[in-house]
This record gives sequence, C-alpha cells and structure tokens, in this order.
Amino acid sequence: MKDIADIPALMAEIGANAKAASAELAFAPAERKHAALIGAADAVWKNRATIIEANQKDLEYGRNKGLSAAMMDRLMLDETRVRGIVDGLRAVAEQPDPVGEVLSEWDMASGLHIKRVRTPLGVIGVIYESRPNVTADAGALCLKSGNAVILRGGSESFHSSSAIHACLVEGLKCANLPENAIQLVPTRDRVAVQELLTMVDTVDVIVPRGGKGLVGLVQREARVPVFAHLEGIVHVYLDVAADPQKALNVVMNAKTRRTGICGAAECLLIHESLIDTIGQDVLRALIDAGVTVHADESLQKIDGTTTATAKDWGKEYLDMDIAARVVSNVDEAIAHIRQYGSNHTDCIITEDDATAARFFERLDSAILMRNASTQFADGGEFGMGAEIGIATGKMHARGPVGAAQLTSFKYIVEGDGTVRA
Repeated sequence: MKDIADIPALMAEIGANAKAASAELAFAPAERKHAALIGAADAVWKNRATIIEANQKDLEYGRNKGLSAAMMDRLMLDETRVRGIVDGLRAVAEQPDPVGEVLSEWDMASGLHIKRVRTPLGVIGVIYESRPNVTADAGALCLKSGNAVILRGGSESFHSSSAIHACLVEGLKCANLPENAIQLVPTRDRVAVQELLTMVDTVDVIVPRGGKGLVGLVQREARVPVFAHLEGIVHVYLDVAADPQKALNVVMNAKTRRTGICGAAECLLIHESLIDTIGQDVLRALIDAGVTVHADESLQKIDGTTTATAKDWGKEYLDMDIAARVVSNVDEAIAHIRQYGSNHTDCIITEDDATAARFFERLDSAILMRNASTQFADGGEFGMGAEIGIATGKMHARGPVGAAQLTSFKYIVEGDGTVRA
C-alpha cells in the first residue's frame, strides 16, 4: 500500500486492486460468495465487543464535533444493532445470486437464439456518512452481485467501519475470494473522496449515502456515473376517507420511530374536512410525543403548533419536526408533493381505492405507499436483505438498491454457422 500521505497514489492503487478483484468476482461461484458472507456474519458476532469498543471512539468524536441527537443515533452501535448487522449479512447471503440470471430469451427467424443475462457492474464506490452499518450492507450487496467495492465511510464512523470491514475481509479469506473485493479507504482526508469521484478508469459507478451536502457534492463533481437521492422529502397525505386509527398509527411511526433516516415523514398533508377530527388528533399525538409541528394558518388554532414559513415546505428535518398543511383534495396534495417532494417516498392514508389509484398514477416517486409507514422504505423490508441506498433517479435503478439492482446485463447470441443475408 502506498504512503497514506500520497492520497492520489493510494487511491490509484486501491482502484487498480478493485478492478483486478472484480474480474475474479464476475465468475465467482455463488457458493463461495455465500460462504464469504456467512463467514463475515460469524466474524462480526465473534468480534462484537471490539466493534462496540471502536464505536465508543466514534461516539466521542461525534460528541466533540457537535453532531445532532439524530446523527448520534445513526452512529451508535450496541449489541442489538450489531445483531442487526449480522442478520443483514445472513439475509443477503440467502438471497438468490443475481449473476448469470437469464432475464429473457428468444429465437429469431434468422436461426439465432438470444439471451439477456445479468452481469456485474464491475467496481462500485460507496461514499457514506455516519452510519457504520452501511459498511456491512454495501460490502455484502456488492459481493453478492459480483462487484468489487471501495468503501469510503464518514469521518464520524471511522473506527466502527474499520472494525466491521476487518470482519468482511475475514469472510473473504475464509471463502478464498480476493481480499481486495471489499476495500475501505484508510483515511479521513477528504482528498480521497475527490479522487474517488474521478477514477473513471477503475470505478464504474458511485453510490453516495448521506445528507444533502454529501450527495450534492458527489452529483456536482463526479465524473463517474452516480446512483443517488439528494433528499428524502417524504410526505403523508390524510385523505377524506382515511381510517382514524390507521392514520394515527402510520403517521406516528412514520415520523417518530427513527427521525434520522431518509424514510422518515417530513410533511403531513391533511384534507380540509379532517381539521377538527382525525387531523387534530394526529397533530396532538405528534406534539405530545415531542414533535415540533410547523403548521400552516389553517392548523394554527391547534394548541402547541408553531407557524410554518416558506422554508418548511420541502425541508428534510431528520429530527423531531414535521411540516403540516391543509389541502382541499387529493389533486392539491399531489400538486404540493410534485412541487416540494424529492421523488423518494410518499404515502396516502385512505380507504378509497379510486383515490389511492389516482395518487399512485399521478405521482412518480420511487416508492409510493398506501396505509403503511414510510419507514418501510428500506431494502431489508422489501425482501432484498439490505440496501446500498434509495435511488430516486430514473436511470438504471430506482427505489431500494439491492444486489439485483447492482447488475447490468449482456446478450448471449448463439447460432449454428448462421450468416446474415
């Protein structure tokens, strides 16, 4: 490894090593990838005390840096969360191997037989902030899909990510797969990020996972293609036909379960007929739970609300705050979401099938939900084992990006001495 002071040379070597590893992974047997992931899961659990001890150093660093309570929650690991990492690794291991899957096949009158089959992307760079579990999720999904990965964790999670990465490498060794299949950039220096974004000869795609500042930087400066979402401006619309209990349960969970994740609700839209009934009950429950409700004029008669400003519409709080406004119908709700949303996740609470169908048809968010908490916007909850992120663009991958979404395809064309007329 090059001197860490020479970061361009360090990153060039990491890139070259990843590209070499990706060539081997592209045809690695499914059984060996499975073995590597199970081995990594065992190593994480065996070394849980070491991982939690490393995490304590990161928590101290985060406190000294003045991270918010939500960011500190994202950063924290305890035995329960380490168990979640282990479960995630095992879940990805048990997923079907996507590489080589035949997506479609057909015969042509010319005599050709054509197949379209899944193939790895190659080398994936993942840049993330304070959630150390992303180290395991991203490493596992890239390995499962036959891709080498370069992980660049946030400065806040440096020690935790390093400890988890060591377990992933242990799994690779056990399965006799190249150790360079999963590499972690061994420096907090931001120059490493700048280098990674321009490594067009060795990196095939960049996945940023973090806040608006990080994702915006990557989208502006990357020369490598990017899968990303800029923000999770998540809306919940309470329709005139909403069930009161479902509305209360879904909104409370969508906002308060974990406020610092991208699937947390950030704006509540309430049908005008519900102001004095369901709407008021839900807002009071939020306020009683400690949520600051930034309300429009129609809702300010409810005790405990605060006045919303123009800045509250389209804001990602990632904290115990929510914007709330009244709309006259589903079309006004749709118009608001189109104007202020981020195409991440949006939800309608209604018992009316036609209204739900209109909501689904006329919005183009990556994830649309009905009568379900937006906190289900997660690859694990979608049956993908884990996710590398939520993609809100329209090219290649959308929504939770699991192993299958980290593949492209190639055409296999067979003939029998077939020539073109």
